Amino acid sequence: MYYNETTTIFLDGKWMKAKDATTDLYSQTLHYGAGVFEGIRSYETEDGAMVFKAKEHYERLLYSAEKMHIKLKYSVEELVSLTYELLERNNLQNAYIRPLVYLGQNMALQPTDEVHVLLCAWNWERYLGNQQLKLMTSSFQRPNPKSCFVEAKVTGHYTNSILATTEAKNKGFDEALLLDMNDNVAEGPGANFFYEKDDKLYTAPLGNILSGITRQTIFELANELGIEVEEKFFTPEDVYQADGAFFTGTAAEVAGIESLDGHSFHLKWDETLGATLSAAYINRVQKKEYKNFELV
Repeated sequence: MYYNETTTIFLDGKWMKAKDATTDLYSQTLHYGAGVFEGIRSYETEDGAMVFKAKEHYERLLYSAEKMHIKLKYSVEELVSLTYELLERNNLQNAYIRPLVYLGQNMALQPTDEVHVLLCAWNWERYLGNQQLKLMTSSFQRPNPKSCFVEAKVTGHYTNSILATTEAKNKGFDEALLLDMNDNVAEGPGANFFYEKDDKLYTAPLGNILSGITRQTIFELANELGIEVEEKFFTPEDVYQADGAFFTGTAAEVAGIESLDGHSFHLKWDETLGATLSAAYINRVQKKEYKNFELV
């Protein structure tokens, strides 16, 4: 589903067919999860394909690489330019883009100078679908921030996400909600979390979560719309009393949530601040805000 006979990728400075690409079976990333990546979306606009917040994504990629002692030789500007070329070569506009930085042969638990850079893209619908989600509080916690750099987007961190999502689906839920080491709500397996109560939004502070770029966009949109957002610690029991809730992430965009642990929220999704922000987000990424104004 990710590529076909004609799909072109960028790998280590060269353009090639995805079907012809190879990798090293002794890669440190493959064996130990020591790699970094990003998830980016492009959208079709009247001005052509627009990669949403490409600069911010690649700044985070470089930050993650630095934290993992990975020497990445590309600049943000070079990576942005290559991404637009990737879309053009594959005739894509609405696309999901995956930059992956992975390492060469190394069975030692130390950094390696052999660094590989992959850029690929494909058509991918919203990761969590379009239906309201039923969540469960996961039995798995987010990693302790003293155990790793939780704010870095590291490949190996996502084993935690796979365990949480698999547990939730095996128990009949759509997705999981993970807590931090102090039993406060942190985030979803692959998305940040917000809940609404009395016309105000709440979300977990930075420190135990990934600093999501879609999360930051929601802060910006909320400020423009006069919606108050507070970062604070809260428990699942606090969320049970919520009027509404949603996930945010590049792959998921803004995904509405119906319930947590069987506790349904008080408002219908269409009545929530999340629904308002979801519409505003789509307008923003598709550069359609101006269509909401009427000439008088």
